Amino acid sequence: MKTLIQSATLALTTIVAGHALADAQPSRNLAEAVKNFSDYNSRLEQAMAQGLTPESMAQIHELTYTLKDALEKINEEMDGLTDTLEEIHIASEAKDADEVKSYTSEYLKTARTVIK
Repeated sequence: MKTLIQSATLALTTIVAGHALADAQPSRNLAEAVKNFSDYNSRLEQAMAQGLTPESMAQIHELTYTLKDALEKINEEMDGLTDTLEEIHIASEAKDADEVKSYTSEYLKTARTVIK
């Protein structure tokens, strides 16, 4: 009987985890990642305000899939932004106006997606 209960619990956990992954919102680009990060942090805050019930814990668990995906995309893009900023720094030091213009345009496009 104990094995049957454990098997049923494992099966249910697998189904719930698979469902949560299916409900995760992808962050295909930086704009989506920023929107998802903002929206899902608000949802996380609301879930926490309900108190930590089994239902809110399940909801929080599901929210973390989208938050993790969004944060990974934001971190990936910010790493690239750091590299672009370094190129601006080097080009400005060398007084290379064409390079500064090119890299700054790229830099600001990404930076403005994160901040206004």
